[in-house]
Amino acid sequence: MAEEIAALERTGTWDIVPLPSSATPITCKWVYKIKTRSDGSIERYKARLVARGFQQEYGHDYEETFAPVAIAPPFTLLWLLPLLADGLFRSLMSKMPFFMLHEEVYMHPPPSYTVPDGHVCRLRRSLYGLKQAPRAWFERFTSVVTAAGFVASQHDPALFVHTSPRGRTLILLYVDDMLIMGDDLKYIAFVKARLSEQFHMSDLGPLSYFLGIEDILDRAGLTDQHSADTPMDLHLRLRATDGVPLEDPTRYRHLVGSLVYLGITHPDISYAVHILSQFMSAPTSIHYGHLRILRYLRGTIDRCLFFSSSSSLQLYAYSDATWGTDPLDFKSISAYCVFLGSSLISWKTKKQTAVARSSAEAELRALACVTAEVTWLRWLLADFGVAITSSMPVHCDSTGAISIAQDPVKHQLTKHIGIDCFYIRSAVQDHVVSLQYVPSELQLADLLTKAHTRAQHGFFLSKLSVVDPP
Repeated sequence: MAEEIAALERTGTWDIVPLPSSATPITCKWVYKIKTRSDGSIERYKARLVARGFQQEYGHDYEETFAPVAIAPPFTLLWLLPLLADGLFRSLMSKMPFFMLHEEVYMHPPPSYTVPDGHVCRLRRSLYGLKQAPRAWFERFTSVVTAAGFVASQHDPALFVHTSPRGRTLILLYVDDMLIMGDDLKYIAFVKARLSEQFHMSDLGPLSYFLGIEDILDRAGLTDQHSADTPMDLHLRLRATDGVPLEDPTRYRHLVGSLVYLGITHPDISYAVHILSQFMSAPTSIHYGHLRILRYLRGTIDRCLFFSSSSSLQLYAYSDATWGTDPLDFKSISAYCVFLGSSLISWKTKKQTAVARSSAEAELRALACVTAEVTWLRWLLADFGVAITSSMPVHCDSTGAISIAQDPVKHQLTKHIGIDCFYIRSAVQDHVVSLQYVPSELQLADLLTKAHTRAQHGFFLSKLSVVDPP
């Protein structure tokens, strides 16, 4: 705590001033965290002073707050592409991303911090917890890296690209953590030095651990439970009215929220997490009792995605939908998985926004979803220096949906979903995607739309390159 206060004072984060009669100061609190290494050992204890930004008033002490954050596929590509091209990647972290504020923000002093009576801290720099803090950090970081020759990607604003005759260097920003990847070690060293001149940086070295996933089994009290072979019971149909409402739904929400985060690297739990997350507003005893997924994770804690260094650079996808199987509202579920060569780089399970009138319609909406994803990934890969010039195969197990997408047929059945029809048809005609039929038993996205038997689940995992370590 003393180190944190000293750093805040050293950087001129606040001035001690009398409280103006027209000002309403916000409060602050200490947040403590144990930072661990990739092997689970303790690296250091951290204390961070955080402003209670929820007490701020829009138009008075803050205005614009938006700041982009990188999403999952760019992270995956930053892991995969160095394997294919002998690239280098490092992890950096900024310790003190506080920058000058444009607004007047007054804050009560931290606990045990002595100031004269009637005085408060007038913040000169942004502080963790302020609503405008992420935006102030992102704007400052952007100005520094663009001055060094980087260009923000049009397809992911948290990705910055530098191209020179010596190669390509990329920076991916996630709040105050960042990854640097490139094939020029000297230029990476230059970038690190440039960033260290402007920010208080920690170089974590060659990347082995980034945005660590919390272990939720202890919090769920399931460390002594038997493991499960699959994440969800085969014939489970949960409804909002099942069971008795939980007196305190916080634990359920906390666990499911952690599972959503864990799903960033675990496609095998995508469908189960999708189902359980529908009851976050009013979970019941039945919903909590079906957190079987936690027992599944206990038995597969070391399971991981396998990226092959000999993978090709062909982009292709699988698209699937289940028609009207949701007992809550009869809406269908879309799912897709996208591969770069043999490596799975993107996947999603999502309830459709409207009730489909046929299975072909449900499959067509799923095709529109995956077409948008592979189109974006194609653009994103170009930022990484990977050009996809041929049409991208999309595998679907519905001949009806493929027929509708390729030709103007069955107008009476599809006129109400014209936008999706025209979008996919345009992508096919422009050779962005090519639709290919695949038998249902080989439809890999099927894992993301329903529960399966142990044998089926294992088959799909092997095809998705979700494996146990050797």
